Amino acid sequence: MNNLRFKALDFINTRSAKKSTPPTGKLSEYYGTLTFNKRAMREFLPVDAFANIINAIESNEKIDRKMADQIAASMKAWAISHGASHYTHWFHPLTGSTAEKHDSFMHPIEEGRAIERFNGSELIQQEPDASSFPSGGIRSTFEARGYTAWDPSSPAFIIDDTLCIPTIFVSYTGEALDFKTPLLKSLNVIGKSAVEFCRLFGNEVKKVTPTLGIEQEYFLVDSALHAARPDLALTGRTVFGHASAKDQQLSDHYFGTIQERALEFMKDVEIESYKLGIPLKTRHNEVAPNQFECAPVFEEVNLAVDHNQMLMHLMQRIARHHDLVVLLHEKPFAGVNGSGKHNNWSMMTDTGENLLSPGKTPKAKLRFIAFFVTVLKAISNNPDLLRASIAAAGNDHRLGGHEAPPAIISAFIGEQLSKTLDEIEETGGITKAATFDNNIFIPKIPEIFLDNTDRNRTSPFAFTGNKFEFRAVGSSATCAKPMIVLNLMVADQLIKFKDEVDILIKKKFKRNDAILKVIRQYIIDSKKIRFEGNNYSDEWIKEAKKRGLANITSTPPALKAYITKETIDLFERNNILTAKELEARYQINLENYTKKIQIESRVMGDLAKNHIIPIAIRYQNTLIENTLGLKQVLDEKTYVGLSRNQIQTIKDISEHISQVKMKTDEMLEERKIANRIEDGELKAKAYNEKVVPYFEEIRRHVDKLELLVDDELWPLPKYRELLFLR
Repeated sequence: MNNLRFKALDFINTRSAKKSTPPTGKLSEYYGTLTFNKRAMREFLPVDAFANIINAIESNEKIDRKMADQIAASMKAWAISHGASHYTHWFHPLTGSTAEKHDSFMHPIEEGRAIERFNGSELIQQEPDASSFPSGGIRSTFEARGYTAWDPSSPAFIIDDTLCIPTIFVSYTGEALDFKTPLLKSLNVIGKSAVEFCRLFGNEVKKVTPTLGIEQEYFLVDSALHAARPDLALTGRTVFGHASAKDQQLSDHYFGTIQERALEFMKDVEIESYKLGIPLKTRHNEVAPNQFECAPVFEEVNLAVDHNQMLMHLMQRIARHHDLVVLLHEKPFAGVNGSGKHNNWSMMTDTGENLLSPGKTPKAKLRFIAFFVTVLKAISNNPDLLRASIAAAGNDHRLGGHEAPPAIISAFIGEQLSKTLDEIEETGGITKAATFDNNIFIPKIPEIFLDNTDRNRTSPFAFTGNKFEFRAVGSSATCAKPMIVLNLMVADQLIKFKDEVDILIKKKFKRNDAILKVIRQYIIDSKKIRFEGNNYSDEWIKEAKKRGLANITSTPPALKAYITKETIDLFERNNILTAKELEARYQINLENYTKKIQIESRVMGDLAKNHIIPIAIRYQNTLIENTLGLKQVLDEKTYVGLSRNQIQTIKDISEHISQVKMKTDEMLEERKIANRIEDGELKAKAYNEKVVPYFEEIRRHVDKLELLVDDELWPLPKYRELLFLR
């Protein structure tokens, strides 16, 4: 049989799981061996160079260029000792992925010989072509110059034979062309504002660091089946596919025993991650079949973002060694759980305290409440901007269904904290802060200690005990985008909190009274975003509308929050991005959305016309021939009785073929109209409003044909085959 689907299935049945090959020794012995971390720097760097780089990492001091040659030489020696022959500046352009250009350490000298060379200028700064990366009009094609500059706060690392040096990426005229530059700026401003905030409470805090734990969800499919699905290969999702009779409805996959092929893949991912200092801690089955999750230990935000980008690269590369493909799309399969990237965010002081941990002393509890409501106030002031930070074509398919939070930005804080905030709002103080029994007693079972809040899996921004969990981030996204926004809006609100308290103190308020007065006002102001119920319910959608909360369900209108006057003022007064840079990012995001929808519509049109319709017609002709043959051998009465169902099937197939052809042609015409639009915003709007609505219409008829057409003729691997590893 020439059917590629069955060739793939036959091929899968002939192979077995590939075993991972763990290195010898304990995990702790090879953890971080491929990163130029403090341990490696202490071994390879001179004492003064080591001190200089540590000051840069911990105190934001600039690297002395006189030290650069020493650092570069030591870094080269370390890299070569681990088999590296090349180096690259590794950066995060506005594509959302990473970029690198490899240069060899080789430097020719006299008599046909060569040496390994790597100097300070090559370490600190390089010049990639800036014209071919998305710039949103900041750079023209003929204006190619751009610069990468070393970020010493993120350790260099080795992948294969290449020393990768994390860097920022800026244009010749100084605009940020990446995600790392504004992320580092946002981390600086929130760190400084949090230190000043802590001083209101008499704390001896010199540094506050935002931390992040990124839960990464993903699907695995067999590479042979993936190759037989052009839609998966080109768009990351299945544009057609009828639901499997069994998928996740029995809830038997979640936290179940991990399938052998998947487990061997996970082992190899963990081994390579540990070598690169990526602190993966957790692995488990997720809700949907073939869906999984891994999660690291919390890290400083910049490092966590870098590690997540490295992790996605490793997963995709290692999957190929196991004849698997990692799907990072937010909704690769309709009707089952989508994939997110839960961002668990908190703030740690240099004294080892978590600002989102309630604390035990009255002072610590007051500081916690103040910081907590400041975060709520920041979200309440900027919900649309937070929504814009996670807007993407893939996430549009996911938000609002199957374990994903809705597009309405709200916060869950739990019963105990709700009571505490309500008490402060009513009385202006904390007299009988809500308490509850913090343990559960079951005979023969060790005592179970309860957290100070429950979890709400339907909330996009939930407080989960000592951190906020931003659940709306898409699985393929760079976490830098939402972290830039979250850090910035909280930093700005912390500055305002301190200013408002200082004003009251000047008016002769006692310090604690001034703090409580501002807290009370923030509780009142942010009350509209607090919701403790089921965010999936229709009641919440109606209630959110009453509260004035936006429900922006698609990307183009969501992105407009990036270019409002309020957003521009927020970014510019904190020196994160200029109006020009924000406009550029708005245009880049619109273009990215348009192109992804354009690709999906092209794939859908190709599959419908060149794969689905011809196969459906072939099967229809078989039924017609069979029906005509029956008429020749049966009497009229018997023929009418036996052929009734076949004739109805022929009619049903004809109707679906007709609808697929008609709707596909209409979609293609709308795409042609949209393609003639030059304005980026109007073009994205046309694709969103005129092209996308055809997707579900065409899919509905194709999926009906999948149920009608002979299984041996159907050209695409089906959900029952894709969703269960063999």
